[in-house]
Amino acid sequence: MIPRYVFFTKGVGKHKEFLQSFELALRDAGIQACNIVTVSSILPPGCEIITKEKGLTMLSPGEVTFAVMSKNSVQEPHRLIAASVGLAVPSSKNSYGYLSEHHSFGQAATAAGNYAEDLAATMLATTMGIPFDSEQAWDEKKQIFKTSGMIIKTSNITQSAKGEKSGQWTTVLAAAVFVP
Repeated sequence: MIPRYVFFTKGVGKHKEFLQSFELALRDAGIQACNIVTVSSILPPGCEIITKEKGLTMLSPGEVTFAVMSKNSVQEPHRLIAASVGLAVPSSKNSYGYLSEHHSFGQAATAAGNYAEDLAATMLATTMGIPFDSEQAWDEKKQIFKTSGMIIKTSNITQSAKGEKSGQWTTVLAAAVFVP
């Protein structure tokens, strides 16, 4: 099975029970009724990016649903957590792209998202032979990747939150959800 569509979603959940905080994050993301199977980082050739709203209408409760998912949890009050999925799409419709997962502690949403986006673009660039310095800042690499004409889109979806002040579990997730 090769997915024809992908959509991006994110969520946060807080509860005294770890598992329930994850369930609430899934609910916040809108994918709680799916049987999620996590997969690695390949965006199939020609896979169309659709809105979350459209993607959710294409799923049925209980459906086995493949997703690239990043998640993170904390039970420490006020501790910052983030979960992010990065995307890099090649210019050729016949080539595959990359998705990356990143989760962190103490990293703001923008920084976590940029890191995940950089990971996905770097993985794609190395398979395409685009020359770059891996030590360069993401903004510099992004410019090189886009001017090469071989990578046409990079983006990310990121969810961050601070640990619940009373010490309940806080869970964040970000996901690229595949639809057949």
